[in-house]
Amino acid sequence: MQNTDKMNKLNFLTAGMPLSTGKGGYPKAFEIIENMNLDGMEVEFVHGVRMSDDTRAFLNNLQKEKGFILTAHAPFYVNLNSKEEEKVEASVQRIIETAKATHDFNGYSITYHAAFYMGSDAETAYNQVKTQTQKILTTLNENNIKVWIRPETTGKASQWGDYEEIIRLSKEFDQVLPCIDFSHIHARTAGEYNTYDEFCKVLDRIGTELGEFALNNFHAHLAGIEYTKKGEKCHLNLEDSDMNYKDLLKALKEFGVKGALVCESPNIETDAKLLKDYYLSL
Repeated sequence: MQNTDKMNKLNFLTAGMPLSTGKGGYPKAFEIIENMNLDGMEVEFVHGVRMSDDTRAFLNNLQKEKGFILTAHAPFYVNLNSKEEEKVEASVQRIIETAKATHDFNGYSITYHAAFYMGSDAETAYNQVKTQTQKILTTLNENNIKVWIRPETTGKASQWGDYEEIIRLSKEFDQVLPCIDFSHIHARTAGEYNTYDEFCKVLDRIGTELGEFALNNFHAHLAGIEYTKKGEKCHLNLEDSDMNYKDLLKALKEFGVKGALVCESPNIETDAKLLKDYYLSL
């Protein structure tokens, strides 16, 4: 798995191409990322895994040449707990395709919103996600695809994926680790998990349950966020939100977290730079 032995620091990534890329595509995008002293990108497969062999080769060469950290977000339409079997199968396939593309471009990790409860109790939903995760990993192993598979903490109580559920799933499979979206945890709890002590609680739980390895090979998301009592409403720029990113960065530093922190704010590169600069000032 890419860079697992080279994750010697916390890396700051943009969620997709910087806004200032315009129509320049990946070459321009990574030129901007490099000029801003950022560390890489999360490739966004929003509506499907559509990436030519040439682009995969370009990113692979770029990663090896420059050492960028590359991750990927699977298409948004994934629900491993759908009541319709064909939707479950399509979801499994989308995750496999994301992992294959990421492997091709020498990426480190993929993430996805795994499931909705769909009226089922938490244990039933968990077991369904676990069953489908096993199918995904069997296919990846058969094809020697080595990237981290990471269900993401979700922003609404109707979605499967609080951080305890994802830690539990990670304990079951060697190739699974969490993607911790701190903004989603904050929104899911309608305003909790926004203090230094609460951030430390999450990191301590991961270290205790999954070991220091999980903190040394981290994948996280962060953005400003608007929420209601039901959870996430939309992403905001950090300074337009109540997201306590400064104390979060202090907690990440205190725990010596290494890996990828992906900025998902609307002003992608500006907030990614804000985060990195503040982190380096600590």
